[in-house]
Amino acid sequence: MTDLSAFPITRRWPAQHPDRIQLYSLPTPNGVKVSIALEELGLPYEAHAINIGQNETWGPEFLSLNPNGKIPAIIDPDGPGGKPLGLWESGAILVYLAEKTGRLMSREPAERYETIQWVMFQMASVGPIFGQLGFFHKFAGKDYEDKRPRDRYAAESKRLLGVLETRLEGRDFIMGDAYTIADIALVGWVRNLNSFYAAGDLVDYASLKRVPAWLDRILARPAVQRGLEIPKRP
Repeated sequence: MTDLSAFPITRRWPAQHPDRIQLYSLPTPNGVKVSIALEELGLPYEAHAINIGQNETWGPEFLSLNPNGKIPAIIDPDGPGGKPLGLWESGAILVYLAEKTGRLMSREPAERYETIQWVMFQMASVGPIFGQLGFFHKFAGKDYEDKRPRDRYAAESKRLLGVLETRLEGRDFIMGDAYTIADIALVGWVRNLNSFYAAGDLVDYASLKRVPAWLDRILARPAVQRGLEIPKRP
């Protein structure tokens, strides 16, 4: 049996199946990237729900795996060289899983880097900007009398959606005919913007054609539907 005792996080969230990938997450736009990828790839894994509402990511056990205190994170008992590997940052995990399996990202170098480019676009732009719009529109920021911060993030979110709308011209997926980790990285954030954050009117989502069609294609995938609910919220 695989021994994961070198990872202190397993003392707080014990592995019932230590031979499987251990996923520490919650179904947020960042968290579902990894659960969707794992479902798409059919890799055996064990999901542990991390209650971010109770600040569980700031406990010493979680910080021992991810010093940045954010979900998701994984332990792969069969990492490079057959040794267990702990990994955090959702984009890095997506690239790792794609390279581990040889799926969801082309092995051809130019296409591989182009795919990673779009994952980085989500990490650097879409996630932070959409998240800030959500804060200022739906959460505590909505009570701020000064609406300039909200409007700033709404304008930038609209611009980023325009980037995606242009990219998807003549393409079913971000990389064309191939469904990749670029799509997986983006789907949770685009979905949340118009639904959970209820910011569709602010970003003129109804004027888009290709992005909504792309989102529908992704959300119709059974693995995506499963991944969006994993792990179950505490």
